[in-house]
Amino acid sequence: MTTADTPPVVAPALIPTLGGRWYVEERIFASEQERIFEQMWFCAVRSSDLADAGRFKKVQVGRESVLIVRGRDGQLRAFLNICRHRGAMLCTEDEGQVRRNLRCPYHAWTYGLDGKLVAAPNMAALKDERGADIDRVAYGLVPVALREWLGYAWVCLADDPPSFEDSVMGAVTERLGSPTAIDGYEIDTLRVGRRVVYDVAANWKLIVENFMECYHCATIHPELTEVLPEFADGLAAQVFVGHGAEFGPAISGFTIDGSAGFDRLPGVSPDQDRRYYAITIKPTVFVNLVPDHIIFHRMFPMSADRTIVECDWLYTPDVVAEGRDVSRSVELFHRVNEQDFEACERTQPAMSSRAYRDGGVLVPAEHHISEFHEWLHDCIGDER
Repeated sequence: MTTADTPPVVAPALIPTLGGRWYVEERIFASEQERIFEQMWFCAVRSSDLADAGRFKKVQVGRESVLIVRGRDGQLRAFLNICRHRGAMLCTEDEGQVRRNLRCPYHAWTYGLDGKLVAAPNMAALKDERGADIDRVAYGLVPVALREWLGYAWVCLADDPPSFEDSVMGAVTERLGSPTAIDGYEIDTLRVGRRVVYDVAANWKLIVENFMECYHCATIHPELTEVLPEFADGLAAQVFVGHGAEFGPAISGFTIDGSAGFDRLPGVSPDQDRRYYAITIKPTVFVNLVPDHIIFHRMFPMSADRTIVECDWLYTPDVVAEGRDVSRSVELFHRVNEQDFEACERTQPAMSSRAYRDGGVLVPAEHHISEFHEWLHDCIGDER
C-alpha cells in the first residue's frame, strides 16, 4: 500500500472521562489534598484584604489551616495556624486584627507577626532538651512559602515548592501566548468592587471541567452567548492559544444587557479590546479578562462533594472609590456562576450511580478536558 493509499488517522469522536469514583471517594480526595493542594501554589487571599499591620486571614489549604498576616514591616507572611506548644489552633476566627502579637488562647504562648516566639508563661524557666534557653525562632510558628502576584497572595506547603514562574505564571503565558499579555490589565493595581462567595455542593473537578469547555454554553448561558456569540456554537475560546472571544457587533460592554461598561483599563491593548479571555491556573484559579474589569475565581475544596468558590470583580481604583454602579457587569458573570454551579450540583449525585461507574464521554468540543484528566492521573496515580 502506498502512502497515498494509507487511510488518514481520525481522532475518535467520543473519548472516555474519569470514572465516577474520582468525584465521590474520600480516599481520592485525600490524595488530592496531599499531592495537589499541599504541593502546588495555592491562591489564598487578595493582598489588599490584609492592608494593615496585624490583619490576618485563616485559609484552608489541603488538610492544613494556614494563617496569612501582615507584619509591622509591611510584609505578608504565611504560617501553619498551629501553636508549637501543644498544637492548639492559634486563630479560630476566619479573619481579624491583632494589635501587636498572635496569642494562643490555650496556654498563652505568644508570637510576633514575623512568627517568632516572643512570650510564654514562665518563659525564663523553659529549656530545650539540652537544658539551654528555648530558641525563640526554632519554636516559632512554622513558615509557609508565599509569593504575591496579580494582587493576590499565593502559598505553597511543599518543602521544595515548584517554580512559581513555570507553574503559575507559565499557565498564563501558555494560554495567552505571551509572557507579557496579562501585564496591561495591571491586575495588582485594581480594587475589589464586589465579592461573592458560593458554597457549591459539587466536587472541585466538576467545576474545573465545566469552566474549561463551552459545549454547554448555548444550553445554560443565554446572557453570556448574547454578549459572546461564538460561545453559542459551543466553541471554547480558551482552547486556542492567544484567542479571545469577540463581543457581538451590537454589544458595547461585558454587562448583563450588553450596554457600555467603564473605560478600557489603561494598559489594555487595542487587539485585546472587545474580547474575553479565560485562563485556568491549576489547581484552583480561574481568571477572566475583559477590557474594563477582571473576574477572578478562587476555589477552596472542602470535601469530595463541597467546594467554596470566592469570586472577585476587580475594577480601577477610581471606579470603586467613587462608588460607581458595577451591578450590570457583576450581574452578567454572577448569573454565569449560578448557572454553572447549578449544573455541577446536578451532576454531583450522579457520580455515585452505577450508570457512571466507568465514566462518561467527551465529545470533540470537550476533548481538551482529557489533558486535565491526564494531569490528575500524573499527580495522584492511576485511580481510574
